[in-house]
Amino acid sequence: MRMLRGPYEAALIRPGSAMFTAVRILPFLAVIAVVSIELSPAHFLYTGPFLTPAPALAALTMGPRGTAAVAVVTALASCTTATFNQAWGSQQVYANLSALLLVSLASLASSTARARRERELAHVRRIAQVSQDVVLRPVPEQLHGARAAGVYLAAEAGARIGGDLYEVLSTPYGIRVIVGDVRGKGLPAVRTTAAVLGAFREAAHYEAELADVMSRCEAALQREVSRAEQLVEAPGPHDRAEQFVTAVLAQVPAEPVVELVSRGHPPPLLLSGDEVRPLEASVPLPPLGLAEFLGATPPRAETYPFRPGERLLLYTDGVIEARDPARNFFELPAHLARLDHSPPQQLVEQLRASLLHHVRGSLEDDAAMVVVEREGCGTPARAAV
Repeated sequence: MRMLRGPYEAALIRPGSAMFTAVRILPFLAVIAVVSIELSPAHFLYTGPFLTPAPALAALTMGPRGTAAVAVVTALASCTTATFNQAWGSQQVYANLSALLLVSLASLASSTARARRERELAHVRRIAQVSQDVVLRPVPEQLHGARAAGVYLAAEAGARIGGDLYEVLSTPYGIRVIVGDVRGKGLPAVRTTAAVLGAFREAAHYEAELADVMSRCEAALQREVSRAEQLVEAPGPHDRAEQFVTAVLAQVPAEPVVELVSRGHPPPLLLSGDEVRPLEASVPLPPLGLAEFLGATPPRAETYPFRPGERLLLYTDGVIEARDPARNFFELPAHLARLDHSPPQQLVEQLRASLLHHVRGSLEDDAAMVVVEREGCGTPARAAV
């Protein structure tokens, strides 16, 4: 999520890469080679065609000024060699200069257009960064009585915001966390993400019950679905059963416990010593947006021990459903068991690196992870089974 692909990436010519460096120095190597041959006894070799592509090569990696400079240097080299070899008046010299002029003009136009596109892309990047900071804010590293860290990986190339959501807040009721997964991708998923996160950020500070916070998030989702159905840009029938969000809410109060409300989301993992334990909900609940499938009993938060030194990992299914080229799933508990003693920020970065290595850098779905570590004295106890 934190990187947009530049204009060179599609052509495998990225700034700083070996290909980029080779293409950038190639025009100068061509000029040096031609001048060396033309000023030597081997000047009988026909070298004119080697100078003509130089401005076009420069336009691939340089701006308009650099391209113009290469065109001027190439023209001077051609004129110098023609003078040294007394070749003025020959048809080859004028043909070479004409071709060089045409290629230089075309290269300047291409380089100017590319520079304009890069400025526009830089502007879009700044807007995307602002959007990311508004919708998916960075996880605060230090909270009252806890440390936290988060990471987000978008599957879509160039995306900074996708279908996964998360937020960590310090509230009068303790630390409250949401991690969710919106069905779908693109702008509709971003709108749904913003709606659910907006409701959570408001309700988390005012609703005493965690289940009521989840209800506010569901109401916001329903309003967003209703609004989308009325948009002119989205005509046609809509199936509300297909508009849902899996989400899990966690609350870390002053007491050594954690409260959870899960709506169709993968269970958080509790890291205690060398043990990794899923905190499974006793009563499975449907995702947000599918309230008609809820039972008659209102959902309530479930409480689990959460002692000082222990960590809680909340994640989306893009993590556990990530596959390698052999179609093997990413074994999250196994990786966590090896990284249990790392600080939260280091833990999520190591998990991020392991996940990308597992999928060879190509995710099929968005992935998000949030780690919360309760601070305190003493050695963390092993979680009760």
